[in-house]
Amino acid sequence: MKILVCISHVPDTTSKINFTDNDTKFDTNGVQFVINPYDEFALTRAMWFKEKQGATVTVVNVGDASSEPTLRKALAIGADDAVRINTEATDGFAVAKQIAEVAKKGGYDLIMAGKESIDYNGGMVPAMVASLLDFNFSNACIGLEIDGNSATITREIDGGKEILSANLPLVIAGQKGLVEDKDLRIPNMRGIMMARKKPLNVVDAVDCDASTTSVNFEKPAPKGACKFVDASNLDELISLLHNEAKVI
Repeated sequence: MKILVCISHVPDTTSKINFTDNDTKFDTNGVQFVINPYDEFALTRAMWFKEKQGATVTVVNVGDASSEPTLRKALAIGADDAVRINTEATDGFAVAKQIAEVAKKGGYDLIMAGKESIDYNGGMVPAMVASLLDFNFSNACIGLEIDGNSATITREIDGGKEILSANLPLVIAGQKGLVEDKDLRIPNMRGIMMARKKPLNVVDAVDCDASTTSVNFEKPAPKGACKFVDASNLDELISLLHNEAKVI
């Protein structure tokens, strides 16, 4: 079984976010980038298939050279090889188109990704990849088993879980629950050394016009000052909730 895992290169959630050029561009200065957490769940599950069922695992990223350390980390975790599609990732459809072209040439049985990236939070790329390739697709996956050409998928739905069966080839969009947090892997020294020798292939992007563009960015409004009300002063509390907070 050949598995392709989509890897997004995203800012760490602890990074301080700023914008430049009149709030039209993201300021990368001082920002630490990591594997998108949802994609890391997918990668960890792919590693299970590699170790238990002999699958091969390729990771793919759409981005410039700055994303290569993130791909090297995925290789250190245990992926066999990596592909970087040399173009900026700014539009969901364009990203899906680039990944689909790589998948067509690679003959993959299973494509795994996180349900969304934590920077743009679009949540659209996995489904678009499946549509472009005419593969089966399941979103919000919290469980995946493969037996030959058949997959059993557990996905989260409102108020519960749903168990589905599907045939390969398949695209899944995973989330927390696909593996447990304790199963996530930290590259060890041996893995880091081996990653240096594993193939990281850079391919040119196919022609594709972006269907959306970001006009500008805006930070959430800062939190206002807290007002403290004496526990015995119920009238003042009600007045503030009614006249200022306007919640009653």
